[in-house]
Amino acid sequence: MRDDHPCPCGSGAAFADCCGRHLAGVPAPTPEALMRSRYTAFVVGDAAYLEQTWHPGTRPERLDLDPALRWRGLEILDTEAGAKRGYVEFRAHWSEGPTRGVLHERSRFVWQSGRWWYLDGVIDPPVTAEP
Repeated sequence: MRDDHPCPCGSGAAFADCCGRHLAGVPAPTPEALMRSRYTAFVVGDAAYLEQTWHPGTRPERLDLDPALRWRGLEILDTEAGAKRGYVEFRAHWSEGPTRGVLHERSRFVWQSGRWWYLDGVIDPPVTAEP
């Protein structure tokens, strides 16, 4: 992804000024920023970033991204950020071939070791539709 392109997270900022810097190693300052950067990592296929930002206590042993899945847009529905815990509720729109769907999740984040980590999330039943 080019640095001057709009960030996939939908913030309206350029990739380099938004999630690109987090994918390059700058820690996300808030749970929402981490959620947006993780969504962007799914868009660009950066499994290493997803693993690096997933809390070691809940991270799966292996993360395989489906190259046929295309992420089409992110909606942030609600955020809460305390000193040590945060939550982000979102909808992520996707497509795979002719099938379209929405992932609706309320993600939990924890502040530990000087940074925010994705802990886990509660996913609503998936919504899919044919074109």
